[in-house]
Amino acid sequence: MMSSSKVEGLSTTAASVEGTPGRSPLLCSLRMLLVDATLITGALFFAVLTRFDGVLPAGIRDSFPRALGLLLAVRLVALVWLGLHRWSFRRSGINEAVRLVMANVAASIVFEFLRLVFFARAVPGQVVALEFFATTTLLGIHRFAPRMARQWYLEQRRSRDDGAQRTLIVGAGSAGDLLLRDLMRGSGSPWHVIGLVDDDPGKQGTFLNGKPVLGVIDALPELMTKHRVTQVLIAIPRLSPERTRHILSLCRHQSVSFKIIPASFAYLDEKISAAMLHDLSPEHLLPRDAIAFDHQEVHRLVSGRRILVTGGAGSIGSEITRQVAGHAPASLVVVDINENELYLLVRQLQARYPGLPVSSVVADIRDLDRMLRIGQEFRPQYVFHAAAHKHVPLMEDSPEEAIKNNVFGTQNVARMADACGAERFVLISTDKAVMPSSVMGASKRLAEMVIRNIAANSRTTFCAVRFGNVLGSAGSVVPLFKQQIQAGGPVTVTHPDCTRYFMIIPEAVGLVVMAGLGGYGELCILDMGAPVRIAELAANMITMTGLVPDKDISIVYTGLRPGEKLEETLMSDEEELTQQVRNRIKVARSPAPPRDFDLQLLRLDRAARAGDVLAVKLALKDLIPSYTPSKPRNVLAPGSALLMDGVNPQGSGGPRIPPLSLGAEQTVSA
Repeated sequence: MMSSSKVEGLSTTAASVEGTPGRSPLLCSLRMLLVDATLITGALFFAVLTRFDGVLPAGIRDSFPRALGLLLAVRLVALVWLGLHRWSFRRSGINEAVRLVMANVAASIVFEFLRLVFFARAVPGQVVALEFFATTTLLGIHRFAPRMARQWYLEQRRSRDDGAQRTLIVGAGSAGDLLLRDLMRGSGSPWHVIGLVDDDPGKQGTFLNGKPVLGVIDALPELMTKHRVTQVLIAIPRLSPERTRHILSLCRHQSVSFKIIPASFAYLDEKISAAMLHDLSPEHLLPRDAIAFDHQEVHRLVSGRRILVTGGAGSIGSEITRQVAGHAPASLVVVDINENELYLLVRQLQARYPGLPVSSVVADIRDLDRMLRIGQEFRPQYVFHAAAHKHVPLMEDSPEEAIKNNVFGTQNVARMADACGAERFVLISTDKAVMPSSVMGASKRLAEMVIRNIAANSRTTFCAVRFGNVLGSAGSVVPLFKQQIQAGGPVTVTHPDCTRYFMIIPEAVGLVVMAGLGGYGELCILDMGAPVRIAELAANMITMTGLVPDKDISIVYTGLRPGEKLEETLMSDEEELTQQVRNRIKVARSPAPPRDFDLQLLRLDRAARAGDVLAVKLALKDLIPSYTPSKPRNVLAPGSALLMDGVNPQGSGGPRIPPLSLGAEQTVSA
């Protein structure tokens, strides 16, 4: 079997002229021109013999040397003028072919003028025309035949290679053309391209770089079965999430894996290569367009400010620190109870922004004195509060911890911001706070009420930013599904009709920064696009890995867990949407907290400290009438009835807490 180097040697100049190892560019160019001169001479002989039926008349015989000399001079000058003496046999394409034709046309025009002046009678015009076609053909064969032979050989070798994946390219446009050329150029490509698919009717039945356009995208299942395809490469720039999900649904019963060109291809200026392909990911499936941010506006808001982030080692908090760190704040304080993740994050920030003063503080937001000392020490101007317990089922089992952390921890951080004179306080809230069915959601709704209550008598501007799930955050479904798929399944989904709002972390945080610092209102709601069916997300993630849902990996429905809902909303009926202040950010107004809000918080605090689950849920129900508690895990603890009787948690000197009073419509579900 011939090696690829032998295939490249089918021409006397088969190696690339540009950068040929061991050969100077000048020597390669001279050899290229020598071969060109030989071919031009042969083309002229062919033209003359063809015109005169193989016999050279006396007039032609006498003037032939001068005509040949002028023709060689004119053609070689034209080739050098357009840079065709420097040639790459691997990278030549349509642009080089056009330049070759232009050089030959220009040279023929000049030679025709010289013929009319010097050889009008001796050399007929038909000879010039015949010589043009012969020269163009021979020079084209000389330059392109080695590449075509090499590509043919590589394709034959890949087709016989059992390790090469039989591949279809989705998209026969410019991106598909560039990708296909790169795949065919390399000798070590793991993909054997069978053909392409495209929905453009004008491309059906045509060929692209020798590969056929086999049909439309909807024909993918039949084509994959017919051609035993194992890999699909998506080469459509900025493919919409709807089309991406459609392609996955078409291939759901096929064992194929997927790769896609980057969304930034439009800015790559014909520099795409197979190395740029990356795996299809859940981010490509979100039913909304990508969000463009005004980085200059963010820089204006953040630059020169002292910023503090609680929960800074978590998924959302760490992204907040990364984004604000890139806009030159005066200082950045990262607060978290998780010292390991906090240490790693701060090291990353210091390595990336060596001139930025970054401080790491290990602290529990439930410790008010500690938070006040932190505020006095660092005097933050902006406080982003991302610290929270957010796992719904776990908080149903430990509701007192959700209250201590999400409610009173938020109250402590808000008091710190007020005490140190912070300009803005931004609470990271959740769609689960709307008509909550879980303790976690109720605790976040109560956190929104807490900061609004403090804002009434504070110079600090308080804002809650509410949004849904973020892809890839700790504890979310995407990392869980990935782990389950890698383990061979099953993938667990609570309910076939369960839907959630999703956004990728950088976009969600970017909107949080814009909404929280923009001064738009007390409650900002992010537009998350359309909700996503969790079952469909699970099936698509299985398909993206090259496996077949319910065949290779099963999907098991486990039922809704305590506190979970089938679908989430971003705003309740009682909340008033005031306006959409900018793209993806809306402002709403929530009802004011009840007049006895502080007293009811005291009751809730006492219940949480006592670990009384039922009393916690009863207190939450009084504070948030739209809260629908799940079934309690245990009965009321002995002695906890004192809470119902209005015990005074602060002793005889403090205010007496009124007993809970539940109307018939507020009865806790059993």
